[in-house]
Amino acid sequence: MSQPRMRVLAAAASAVALLAMAACSSGTPATSAPPAGTASGSASATVDEKCAAYADYGDLTGKTISVFTSIASESEAQPHTDSYKPFEECTGATIKYEGSRDFEAQLPLRLKAGNAPDIAYIPQPGLLQTLVADNPGKVFEAGTLATKNVETYYDPSWKTYGSVDGKFYAVPVGANVKSFVWYSPKAFADKGYAIPQTWDELIALSDKIVADNPDGKVKPWCAGIESGGATGWPATDWVEDVMLRVNGPDVYDQWVNHEIPFNDPKVVAAIDKVGDILRNEKYVNAGFGNVKSIATTAFADAGEPVLGGECMMHRQASFYQANWATFDDAATVGEDGDVWAFYLPSVSADSKPVLGGGEFAAAFSDRPEVQAFQAYLASPEWSNAKADATPNGGWLSANKKLDPSKLVKPVDRLSFEMLADDAAVFRFDGSDLMPGAVGAGSFWKEMTNWIANAKPTQEVADAIEKSWPKK
Repeated sequence: MSQPRMRVLAAAASAVALLAMAACSSGTPATSAPPAGTASGSASATVDEKCAAYADYGDLTGKTISVFTSIASESEAQPHTDSYKPFEECTGATIKYEGSRDFEAQLPLRLKAGNAPDIAYIPQPGLLQTLVADNPGKVFEAGTLATKNVETYYDPSWKTYGSVDGKFYAVPVGANVKSFVWYSPKAFADKGYAIPQTWDELIALSDKIVADNPDGKVKPWCAGIESGGATGWPATDWVEDVMLRVNGPDVYDQWVNHEIPFNDPKVVAAIDKVGDILRNEKYVNAGFGNVKSIATTAFADAGEPVLGGECMMHRQASFYQANWATFDDAATVGEDGDVWAFYLPSVSADSKPVLGGGEFAAAFSDRPEVQAFQAYLASPEWSNAKADATPNGGWLSANKKLDPSKLVKPVDRLSFEMLADDAAVFRFDGSDLMPGAVGAGSFWKEMTNWIANAKPTQEVADAIEKSWPKK
Protein backbone atom coordinates (compact mmCIF):
# COMPACT_ATOMS: atom_id res chain seq x y z
CA MET A 1 0.00 0.00 0.00
CA SER A 2 1.43 3.33 -1.04
CA GLN A 3 2.00 5.70 1.88
CA PRO A 4 0.26 9.10 1.36
CA ARG A 5 2.20 12.30 1.09
CA MET A 6 2.32 14.28 4.30
CA ARG A 7 2.68 17.86 3.10
CA VAL A 8 -1.10 18.29 3.51
CA LEU A 9 -0.61 17.58 7.23
CA ALA A 10 2.18 20.10 7.50
CA ALA A 11 0.25 22.78 5.67
CA ALA A 12 -2.67 22.28 8.01
CA ALA A 13 -0.41 22.29 11.06
CA SER A 14 1.26 25.52 10.01
CA ALA A 15 -2.06 27.29 9.49
CA VAL A 16 -3.87 26.44 12.68
CA ALA A 17 -5.28 28.94 15.11
CA LEU A 18 -3.32 29.44 18.33
CA LEU A 19 -4.42 27.41 21.32
CA ALA A 20 -3.12 28.32 24.78
CA MET A 21 -3.16 25.44 27.21
CA ALA A 22 -2.74 26.15 30.91
CA ALA A 23 -1.87 23.41 33.37
CA CYS A 24 -4.41 22.82 36.11
CA SER A 25 -3.60 24.34 39.45
CA SER A 26 -5.56 21.94 41.64
CA GLY A 27 -5.54 18.21 42.19
CA THR A 28 -9.35 18.18 42.37
CA PRO A 29 -10.81 16.29 39.39
CA ALA A 30 -13.20 18.32 37.23
CA THR A 31 -16.15 16.46 35.82
CA SER A 32 -18.06 19.36 34.31
CA ALA A 33 -17.68 22.85 32.90
CA PRO A 34 -18.13 25.81 35.29
CA PRO A 35 -21.74 26.10 36.42
CA ALA A 36 -23.65 29.11 35.24
CA GLY A 37 -23.53 32.00 37.67
CA THR A 38 -20.28 30.98 39.37
CA ALA A 39 -18.21 33.97 40.40
CA SER A 40 -15.44 34.42 37.86
CA GLY A 41 -12.89 35.21 40.53
CA SER A 42 -13.52 32.13 42.66
CA ALA A 43 -10.95 29.36 43.00
CA SER A 44 -13.50 26.70 41.98
CA ALA A 45 -14.35 28.56 38.77
CA THR A 46 -10.63 28.85 37.91
CA VAL A 47 -10.10 25.12 38.42
CA ASP A 48 -13.20 24.20 36.42
CA GLU A 49 -12.22 26.45 33.53
CA LYS A 50 -8.73 25.00 33.32
CA CYS A 51 -9.97 21.45 33.60
CA ALA A 52 -13.08 21.73 31.43
CA ALA A 53 -11.34 19.97 28.52
CA TYR A 54 -10.79 16.96 30.81
CA ALA A 55 -14.43 16.49 31.80
CA ASP A 56 -15.00 13.58 29.41
CA TYR A 57 -12.29 11.56 31.15
CA GLY A 58 -14.27 11.48 34.39
CA ASP A 59 -13.14 11.23 37.98
CA LEU A 60 -10.13 8.88 38.04
CA THR A 61 -9.08 9.49 41.62
CA GLY A 62 -7.04 6.57 42.94
CA LYS A 63 -6.47 5.08 39.48
CA THR A 64 -2.93 4.35 38.21
CA ILE A 65 -1.90 4.01 34.57
CA SER A 66 1.52 2.62 33.66
CA VAL A 67 3.43 3.91 30.64
CA PHE A 68 6.42 2.12 29.08
CA THR A 69 8.73 3.78 26.53
CA SER A 70 12.22 3.56 25.06
CA ILE A 71 13.13 6.91 26.66
CA ALA A 72 15.23 5.87 29.64
CA SER A 73 17.36 8.83 30.70
CA GLU A 74 15.91 11.09 33.37
CA SER A 75 16.51 14.27 31.37
CA GLU A 76 14.73 12.94 28.28
CA ALA A 77 11.89 11.40 30.30
CA GLN A 78 11.16 14.57 32.30
CA PRO A 79 9.27 16.36 29.50
CA HIS A 80 6.99 13.35 29.19
CA THR A 81 6.24 13.07 32.89
CA ASP A 82 5.71 16.83 33.06
CA SER A 83 3.25 16.65 30.17
CA TYR A 84 1.11 14.20 32.13
CA LYS A 85 0.62 16.58 35.08
CA PRO A 86 -2.46 18.40 33.73
CA PHE A 87 -4.20 15.04 33.22
CA GLU A 88 -3.21 13.90 36.71
CA GLU A 89 -4.29 17.16 38.33
CA CYS A 90 -7.61 17.39 36.50
CA THR A 91 -8.67 13.74 36.74
CA GLY A 92 -7.00 12.56 39.95
CA ALA A 93 -5.20 9.72 38.17
CA THR A 94 -1.54 8.81 38.68
CA ILE A 95 0.74 8.05 35.72
CA LYS A 96 3.58 5.63 36.44
CA TYR A 97 6.38 6.13 33.89
CA GLU A 98 9.04 3.57 32.99
CA GLY A 99 11.70 3.83 30.27
CA SER A 100 14.12 1.20 28.98
CA ARG A 101 16.86 1.23 26.36
CA ASP A 102 15.89 -2.40 25.66
CA PHE A 103 12.26 -1.45 25.05
CA GLU A 104 11.94 -3.23 21.68
CA ALA A 105 13.14 -6.53 23.18
CA GLN A 106 11.38 -6.21 26.54
CA LEU A 107 7.87 -5.26 25.42
CA PRO A 108 7.08 -8.49 23.51
CA LEU A 109 8.46 -10.55 26.42
CA ARG A 110 6.28 -8.67 28.89
CA LEU A 111 3.19 -9.24 26.78
CA LYS A 112 3.81 -12.96 26.62
CA ALA A 113 4.52 -13.10 30.36
CA GLY A 114 1.29 -11.32 31.24
CA ASN A 115 3.18 -8.31 32.60
CA ALA A 116 2.27 -5.74 29.96
CA PRO A 117 2.17 -2.02 30.71
CA ASP A 118 -1.14 -0.22 30.30
CA ILE A 119 0.27 2.04 27.57
CA ALA A 120 3.44 1.74 25.50
CA TYR A 121 4.97 4.14 23.01
CA ILE A 122 5.56 2.16 19.82
CA PRO A 123 8.28 3.70 17.61
CA GLN A 124 7.59 1.44 14.63
CA PRO A 125 4.17 0.78 13.05
CA GLY A 126 5.73 -2.46 11.82
CA LEU A 127 6.36 -3.47 15.43
CA LEU A 128 2.73 -2.65 16.23
CA GLN A 129 1.64 -5.01 13.45
CA THR A 130 3.83 -7.77 14.90
CA LEU A 131 2.55 -7.23 18.45
CA VAL A 132 -1.05 -7.44 17.30
CA ALA A 133 -0.43 -10.55 15.18
CA ASP A 134 1.62 -12.39 17.80
CA ASN A 135 -0.52 -11.51 20.83
CA PRO A 136 -4.20 -12.01 19.96
CA GLY A 137 -6.46 -10.14 22.33
CA LYS A 138 -3.61 -8.45 24.21
CA VAL A 139 -3.45 -5.21 22.21
CA PHE A 140 -6.70 -3.29 22.56
CA GLU A 141 -8.35 -1.12 19.95
CA ALA A 142 -8.42 2.58 20.73
CA GLY A 143 -11.55 3.72 22.51
CA THR A 144 -14.25 5.99 21.14
CA LEU A 145 -12.79 9.21 22.54
CA ALA A 146 -9.22 8.47 21.40
CA THR A 147 -10.51 7.63 17.93
CA LYS A 148 -12.52 10.84 17.82
CA ASN A 149 -9.50 12.90 18.82
CA VAL A 150 -7.30 11.40 16.10
CA GLU A 151 -9.99 11.80 13.45
CA THR A 152 -10.54 15.42 14.53
CA TYR A 153 -7.00 16.66 15.08
CA TYR A 154 -4.78 14.61 12.74
CA ASP A 155 -4.40 14.04 9.04
CA PRO A 156 -6.12 10.71 8.17
CA SER A 157 -2.77 9.11 7.29
CA TRP A 158 -1.77 9.04 10.96
CA LYS A 159 -4.76 6.87 11.83
CA THR A 160 -3.63 4.52 9.04
CA TYR A 161 -0.15 4.25 10.54
CA GLY A 162 -1.71 3.28 13.89
CA SER A 163 -4.02 0.65 12.40
CA VAL A 164 -3.60 -3.05 11.70
CA ASP A 165 -5.92 -4.90 9.31
CA GLY A 166 -8.39 -2.04 9.38
CA LYS A 167 -8.59 -1.82 13.17
CA PHE A 168 -7.30 1.30 14.92
CA TYR A 169 -4.99 0.61 17.88
CA ALA A 170 -2.39 3.31 18.45
CA VAL A 171 -2.67 7.11 18.64
CA PRO A 172 0.18 9.33 17.35
CA VAL A 173 2.25 10.99 20.07
CA GLY A 174 5.14 12.54 18.17
CA ALA A 175 6.58 13.34 14.76
CA ASN A 176 10.06 14.16 13.53
CA VAL A 177 12.03 15.04 10.41
CA LYS A 178 15.10 12.93 9.76
CA SER A 179 16.67 14.46 6.64
CA PHE A 180 19.12 16.77 8.42
CA VAL A 181 22.90 17.21 8.44
CA TRP A 182 24.29 18.99 11.51
CA TYR A 183 27.36 21.23 11.19
CA SER A 184 29.19 24.19 12.73
CA PRO A 185 28.33 27.44 10.89
CA LYS A 186 31.56 29.03 12.19
CA ALA A 187 33.72 26.12 11.00
CA PHE A 188 32.10 26.26 7.54
CA ALA A 189 32.54 30.04 7.37
CA ASP A 190 36.19 29.86 8.45
CA LYS A 191 36.92 27.32 5.71
CA GLY A 192 34.74 28.96 3.08
CA TYR A 193 32.54 25.88 2.74
CA ALA A 194 29.11 26.35 1.15
CA ILE A 195 26.01 24.36 2.07
CA PRO A 196 25.69 21.65 -0.60
CA GLN A 197 22.55 21.77 -2.74
CA THR A 198 22.92 18.36 -4.42
CA TRP A 199 24.31 14.96 -3.50
CA ASP A 200 27.29 15.45 -5.83
CA GLU A 201 28.06 18.73 -4.06
CA LEU A 202 27.87 16.91 -0.70
CA ILE A 203 30.45 14.37 -1.86
CA ALA A 204 32.62 17.13 -3.35
CA LEU A 205 32.51 18.95 0.00
CA SER A 206 33.51 15.76 1.81
CA ASP A 207 36.47 15.35 -0.55
CA LYS A 208 37.45 18.97 -0.01
CA ILE A 209 37.48 18.48 3.77
CA VAL A 210 39.72 15.43 3.36
CA ALA A 211 42.09 17.39 1.12
CA ASP A 212 42.18 20.29 3.59
CA ASN A 213 43.17 17.96 6.42
CA PRO A 214 45.84 15.57 5.14
CA ASP A 215 46.80 14.57 8.69
CA GLY A 216 43.32 13.10 9.18
CA LYS A 217 42.75 14.95 12.45
CA VAL A 218 39.61 16.55 11.02
CA LYS A 219 37.24 14.41 8.96
CA PRO A 220 34.06 15.14 7.07
CA TRP A 221 31.75 12.85 9.03
CA CYS A 222 31.09 11.42 12.47
CA ALA A 223 28.50 8.70 13.08
CA GLY A 224 27.27 6.22 15.65
CA ILE A 225 24.68 3.45 15.46
CA GLU A 226 24.91 1.90 18.96
CA SER A 227 21.53 2.06 20.72
CA GLY A 228 21.26 -0.88 23.12
CA GLY A 229 18.80 -3.46 21.82
CA ALA A 230 18.01 -1.17 18.89
CA THR A 231 21.61 -0.89 17.66
CA GLY A 232 21.71 -0.30 13.93
CA TRP A 233 18.67 1.91 13.46
CA PRO A 234 20.65 5.08 12.56
CA ALA A 235 22.20 3.18 9.65
CA THR A 236 18.75 2.17 8.39
CA ASP A 237 17.78 5.87 8.38
CA TRP A 238 20.72 6.56 6.09
CA VAL A 239 19.54 3.86 3.68
CA GLU A 240 15.97 5.16 3.68
CA ASP A 241 17.05 8.73 3.00
CA VAL A 242 19.24 7.59 0.11
CA MET A 243 16.54 5.25 -1.26
CA LEU A 244 14.23 8.26 -1.53
CA ARG A 245 16.90 10.33 -3.23
CA VAL A 246 18.21 7.91 -5.83
CA ASN A 247 15.09 5.84 -6.52
CA GLY A 248 12.18 8.22 -5.82
CA PRO A 249 9.07 7.84 -3.66
CA ASP A 250 7.31 5.26 -5.83
CA VAL A 251 10.17 2.76 -5.68
CA TYR A 252 10.56 3.60 -1.98
CA ASP A 253 6.92 2.60 -1.42
CA GLN A 254 7.42 -0.62 -3.38
CA TRP A 255 10.44 -1.46 -1.23
CA VAL A 256 8.71 -0.72 2.07
CA ASN A 257 5.66 -2.77 1.08
CA HIS A 258 7.80 -5.63 -0.27
CA GLU A 259 6.47 -5.20 -3.79
CA ILE A 260 10.12 -5.42 -4.79
CA PRO A 261 12.45 -7.67 -2.79
CA PHE A 262 14.86 -6.23 -0.26
CA ASN A 263 17.77 -7.50 -2.36
CA ASP A 264 16.56 -5.77 -5.52
CA PRO A 265 19.49 -4.17 -7.37
CA LYS A 266 18.03 -0.70 -6.69
CA VAL A 267 18.21 -1.35 -2.95
CA VAL A 268 21.71 -2.76 -3.10
CA ALA A 269 22.86 0.28 -5.08
CA ALA A 270 21.34 2.61 -2.46
CA ILE A 271 23.14 0.83 0.38
CA ASP A 272 26.39 1.05 -1.55
CA LYS A 273 25.81 4.79 -2.00
CA VAL A 274 25.51 5.08 1.79
CA GLY A 275 28.76 3.15 1.94
CA ASP A 276 30.44 5.86 -0.12
CA ILE A 277 30.27 7.85 3.12
CA LEU A 278 29.92 5.49 6.09
CA ARG A 279 32.42 2.86 4.88
CA ASN A 280 34.95 5.37 3.58
CA GLU A 281 37.92 5.45 6.00
CA LYS A 282 38.89 8.89 4.69
CA TYR A 283 35.47 10.28 5.63
CA VAL A 284 34.81 8.69 9.07
CA ASN A 285 34.72 8.41 12.08
CA ALA A 286 35.98 11.72 13.44
CA GLY A 287 36.74 11.70 17.14
CA PHE A 288 36.02 8.00 17.62
CA GLY A 289 38.14 5.81 15.35
CA ASN A 290 37.77 3.96 12.07
CA VAL A 291 34.70 2.69 10.19
CA LYS A 292 34.11 -0.13 12.68
CA SER A 293 33.93 2.36 15.55
CA ILE A 294 30.59 3.55 14.16
CA ALA A 295 29.03 0.31 15.42
CA THR A 296 30.15 0.91 19.01
CA THR A 297 29.64 4.67 19.17
CA ALA A 298 26.36 5.55 20.89
CA PHE A 299 24.11 7.44 18.50
CA ALA A 300 23.39 9.98 21.25
CA ASP A 301 27.13 10.82 21.50
CA ALA A 302 28.04 10.65 17.84
CA GLY A 303 27.67 14.33 17.03
CA GLU A 304 29.88 15.67 19.81
CA PRO A 305 33.02 16.06 17.63
CA VAL A 306 31.16 18.71 15.59
CA LEU A 307 31.45 21.03 18.58
CA GLY A 308 35.09 20.09 19.10
CA GLY A 309 36.07 20.76 15.50
CA GLU A 310 37.13 17.18 14.73
CA CYS A 311 34.07 16.47 12.63
CA MET A 312 32.38 18.71 10.06
CA MET A 313 29.05 16.91 9.50
CA HIS A 314 26.70 14.56 11.33
CA ARG A 315 23.47 13.23 9.82
CA GLN A 316 20.68 12.88 12.38
CA ALA A 317 17.03 13.79 12.90
CA SER A 318 15.44 16.96 14.24
CA PHE A 319 15.17 15.48 17.72
CA TYR A 320 18.97 15.51 17.99
CA GLN A 321 18.98 19.22 18.74
CA ALA A 322 18.38 18.39 22.41
CA ASN A 323 21.67 16.47 22.54
CA TRP A 324 23.96 19.44 21.92
CA ALA A 325 23.35 20.84 25.39
CA THR A 326 24.44 17.52 26.90
CA PHE A 327 27.87 18.02 25.30
CA ASP A 328 28.13 21.70 26.17
CA ASP A 329 25.39 23.43 28.13
CA ALA A 330 26.45 26.73 26.59
CA ALA A 331 26.15 25.49 22.99
CA THR A 332 23.62 27.38 20.89
CA VAL A 333 21.60 25.94 18.02
CA GLY A 334 20.81 28.29 15.13
CA GLU A 335 22.01 29.71 11.84
CA ASP A 336 24.54 31.85 13.70
CA GLY A 337 24.98 29.45 16.61
CA ASP A 338 27.55 26.85 17.54
CA VAL A 339 25.68 24.23 15.57
CA TRP A 340 22.96 24.24 12.95
CA ALA A 341 21.45 21.86 10.38
CA PHE A 342 20.95 21.79 6.64
CA TYR A 343 18.72 19.63 4.48
CA LEU A 344 20.38 16.40 3.33
CA PRO A 345 20.49 17.16 -0.40
CA SER A 346 18.97 15.02 -3.09
CA VAL A 347 20.40 14.19 -6.51
CA SER A 348 19.06 17.48 -7.87
CA ALA A 349 18.38 20.81 -6.18
CA ASP A 350 14.71 20.82 -7.22
CA SER A 351 14.02 17.38 -5.69
CA LYS A 352 12.96 17.57 -2.01
CA PRO A 353 12.30 14.13 -0.50
CA VAL A 354 11.87 14.30 3.28
CA LEU A 355 12.18 11.31 5.59
CA GLY A 356 10.37 11.40 8.91
CA GLY A 357 8.92 9.30 11.65
CA GLY A 358 6.77 9.28 14.71
CA GLU A 359 5.67 7.37 17.78
CA PHE A 360 2.32 5.84 18.64
CA ALA A 361 0.70 4.98 21.98
CA ALA A 362 -0.92 1.55 22.11
CA ALA A 363 -3.02 0.19 24.97
CA PHE A 364 -2.74 -3.25 26.58
CA SER A 365 -5.75 -2.78 28.83
CA ASP A 366 -9.27 -1.56 28.16
CA ARG A 367 -9.84 -0.19 31.67
CA PRO A 368 -11.68 3.17 31.50
CA GLU A 369 -8.75 5.10 32.95
CA VAL A 370 -6.40 3.63 30.32
CA GLN A 371 -8.78 4.56 27.51
CA ALA A 372 -9.02 8.07 28.99
CA PHE A 373 -5.25 8.52 29.10
CA GLN A 374 -4.82 7.23 25.52
CA ALA A 375 -7.43 9.79 24.43
CA TYR A 376 -5.54 12.52 26.30
CA LEU A 377 -2.37 11.64 24.38
CA ALA A 378 -4.27 12.33 21.14
CA SER A 379 -5.68 15.65 22.37
CA PRO A 380 -4.55 19.24 21.74
CA GLU A 381 -4.17 19.60 25.51
CA TRP A 382 -1.43 16.98 25.62
CA SER A 383 0.38 18.16 22.46
CA ASN A 384 0.57 21.69 23.82
CA ALA A 385 1.52 20.51 27.31
CA LYS A 386 4.29 18.41 25.78
CA ALA A 387 5.56 21.39 23.78
CA ASP A 388 5.55 23.49 26.94
CA ALA A 389 7.43 20.75 28.80
CA THR A 390 10.16 20.42 26.14
CA PRO A 391 12.24 23.60 26.50
CA ASN A 392 15.24 22.05 24.72
CA GLY A 393 13.17 21.30 21.63
CA GLY A 394 13.60 18.27 19.44
CA TRP A 395 9.95 17.27 19.62
CA LEU A 396 7.05 17.86 17.23
CA SER A 397 3.45 16.79 17.02
CA ALA A 398 1.30 16.23 13.96
CA ASN A 399 -1.72 17.45 15.96
CA LYS A 400 -3.40 20.21 13.95
CA LYS A 401 -4.11 22.17 17.12
CA LEU A 402 -0.51 22.32 18.27
CA ASP A 403 0.21 26.00 18.85
CA PRO A 404 3.08 26.84 16.42
CA SER A 405 4.24 29.64 18.70
CA LYS A 406 5.24 26.99 21.25
CA LEU A 407 7.93 25.72 18.86
CA VAL A 408 10.56 27.98 20.34
CA LYS A 409 13.56 26.08 18.98
CA PRO A 410 14.72 26.96 15.45
CA VAL A 411 15.11 23.36 14.23
CA ASP A 412 11.52 22.60 15.19
CA ARG A 413 10.39 25.57 13.12
CA LEU A 414 12.71 24.51 10.30
CA SER A 415 11.10 21.06 10.40
CA PHE A 416 7.66 22.57 9.94
CA GLU A 417 8.96 24.68 7.06
CA MET A 418 10.40 21.59 5.37
CA LEU A 419 7.17 19.65 5.74
CA ALA A 420 5.11 22.59 4.49
CA ASP A 421 7.29 23.12 1.41
CA ASP A 422 5.17 22.49 -1.70
CA ALA A 423 8.17 20.80 -3.31
CA ALA A 424 8.62 18.37 -0.40
CA VAL A 425 7.61 14.74 -0.73
CA PHE A 426 7.33 13.15 2.71
CA ARG A 427 7.74 9.48 3.44
CA PHE A 428 7.50 7.75 6.82
CA ASP A 429 10.57 5.92 8.08
CA GLY A 430 10.66 2.72 6.03
CA SER A 431 11.95 0.37 8.71
CA ASP A 432 9.17 1.59 11.01
CA LEU A 433 6.59 0.45 8.45
CA MET A 434 8.16 -2.92 7.70
CA PRO A 435 7.24 -6.05 9.66
CA GLY A 436 8.87 -6.00 13.08
CA ALA A 437 11.07 -9.00 12.23
CA VAL A 438 12.65 -6.89 9.50
CA GLY A 439 12.29 -3.23 10.45
CA ALA A 440 13.17 -3.74 14.12
CA GLY A 441 15.17 -6.91 13.57
CA SER A 442 17.17 -8.06 10.57
CA PHE A 443 17.53 -4.58 9.04
CA TRP A 444 19.12 -3.24 12.24
CA LYS A 445 21.24 -6.38 12.72
CA GLU A 446 22.51 -6.63 9.17
CA MET A 447 23.36 -2.95 8.87
CA THR A 448 25.38 -3.36 12.06
CA ASN A 449 27.18 -6.32 10.45
CA TRP A 450 27.72 -4.19 7.35
CA ILE A 451 29.56 -1.62 9.49
CA ALA A 452 31.21 -3.73 12.21
CA ASN A 453 32.20 -6.75 10.14
CA ALA A 454 32.38 -5.27 6.63
CA LYS A 455 29.76 -7.77 5.47
CA PRO A 456 29.28 -7.42 1.70
CA THR A 457 26.24 -5.36 0.70
CA GLN A 458 24.68 -8.08 -1.42
CA GLU A 459 24.93 -10.58 1.44
CA VAL A 460 23.36 -8.05 3.80
CA ALA A 461 20.45 -7.46 1.42
CA ASP A 462 20.02 -11.20 0.82
CA ALA A 463 19.90 -11.92 4.56
CA ILE A 464 17.27 -9.25 5.17
CA GLU A 465 15.17 -10.49 2.26
CA LYS A 466 15.33 -14.03 3.63
CA SER A 467 14.01 -12.79 6.98
CA TRP A 468 10.90 -11.17 5.50
CA PRO A 469 7.85 -13.00 6.89
CA LYS A 470 6.12 -15.26 4.45
CA LYS A 471 2.45 -14.59 3.81
